[in-house]
Amino acid sequence: MSAPEASAPSPATLISTLLQTVEDHIIPLTQSGVASGSKLFGAAILRKGTLEPLTVATNNERVSPLLHGEINCIQQFFTTTFPDTATRPDPRAECIFLATHEPCSLCLSGIAWSGFKEVYYLFTYEDSRDLFSIPYDIEILEEVFRVRSVCGQESDGQLAERALYNRTNKFFKASSFKDVVGERGDDQEREKLLKEIERVKARYDGLSEVYQAGKKEGAVSSSVWK
Repeated sequence: MSAPEASAPSPATLISTLLQTVEDHIIPLTQSGVASGSKLFGAAILRKGTLEPLTVATNNERVSPLLHGEINCIQQFFTTTFPDTATRPDPRAECIFLATHEPCSLCLSGIAWSGFKEVYYLFTYEDSRDLFSIPYDIEILEEVFRVRSVCGQESDGQLAERALYNRTNKFFKASSFKDVVGERGDDQEREKLLKEIERVKARYDGLSEVYQAGKKEGAVSSSVWK
């Protein structure tokens, strides 16, 4: 029998807490990971009712190219944080999934297979490409998964206009922090939250510089795509 759905926090409380989780829990882990050659992507799983972080992780491509921040977080949630199914919160009803960057195709599949229904991310794919020089999330979705419809009669322009994936689907709903803030009717509150989002985003500038410098210096990483 599945657990009852936990009550949803207000959008303002949700975004403020997610930003705090990024700043207080994910960034410190990411600093160590980036210094060792891993990408700056991190994730956390929070209890929906209280918004307490249950599991926090960052990218660990030093060990395996599959250990993206989200996958690492999911693995730890199931095998380390809650190895006992009797005490493990239900991902579908009791958890929120937080990704610092919009999840790639690998991580989207991991989230879907794990049952997390509610997903939030700070940076978009375009941010990953333009701010951090990591274009592979978009490129893999375009090159591997984006198939022409109507027996190949779709034009290049029509193909390019299609979404890379369904952010709302049978398995989960994925929203950027800015998407959630944009739904607020209070202009003053919305402006305050947007400023907080930009402040936390700015903390990744230094992490990106360290990562890019590490690439040039040949930092150890098992990933082919750096």
